[in-house]
Amino acid sequence: MQQNYTFNKWSQKLKLLAASTFILTNLVTFAPTVQAATLLKLGSTGDNVVTLQKELVNLGYTVGPIDGIFGSKTFSAVENFQQADHLQVDGIVGPLTQSALDKDQSTQSIQASQASQASATNSPTIDGIIAKANSLLGIPYLWGGTTPNGFDCSGFTQYVFASQGIDLPRTSQDQAKVGTSESYGDLKPGDLVFFSTAGNGTIDHVGIYLGNSQFISATTHKGVAIYPLTSSYWLNAYKGAQRVL
Repeated sequence: MQQNYTFNKWSQKLKLLAASTFILTNLVTFAPTVQAATLLKLGSTGDNVVTLQKELVNLGYTVGPIDGIFGSKTFSAVENFQQADHLQVDGIVGPLTQSALDKDQSTQSIQASQASQASATNSPTIDGIIAKANSLLGIPYLWGGTTPNGFDCSGFTQYVFASQGIDLPRTSQDQAKVGTSESYGDLKPGDLVFFSTAGNGTIDHVGIYLGNSQFISATTHKGVAIYPLTSSYWLNAYKGAQRVL
């Protein structure tokens, strides 16, 4: 009797052990594998880095050669982008940074399309200015730059207008003295728009109005890019407009 009791007791334990082993094995075998999102960081290489570098360049950031190597210049470009988009500045491209990159590129494409549509009823000269300006999107910022190798703000406007046979002075302050003054509510594509980014009332920045409350300009953060004139930053810095055409 005692032997039967002992045998049954061990038999139950063996069954429980076998059942536990089966459950554990199935959990290990069939549980979904959670893969961490791909992170691009200093030292990363490959096609994903090439894509990242192209995205950054398209948004006006300088990455050096587009070579698929996440080096110091690409790292700095990622940090600058993160700072401009109010993200955590760590130079690492994770899901949040990639999502912001995708969003900014989509926005830039929409803005360029809207600006192109707005120019449909303009004069040939204005159309030429807007087309030339849009063709330079992504050119990096360069202090004193006046060529497609790099522009500062007034070098950009001078170059664009010169492409249509219109001479402008070299500096933003002198460009603000050319043409006729226009009110904010009467802005038209091709007008030069001026700003005091230092907040001291002195004009230190210039861009070209595209229509739809947007303008194109060369800035230190993004190079040649399209910006909303209605943003609080640009509205607070806005000083006026001149119509040269």
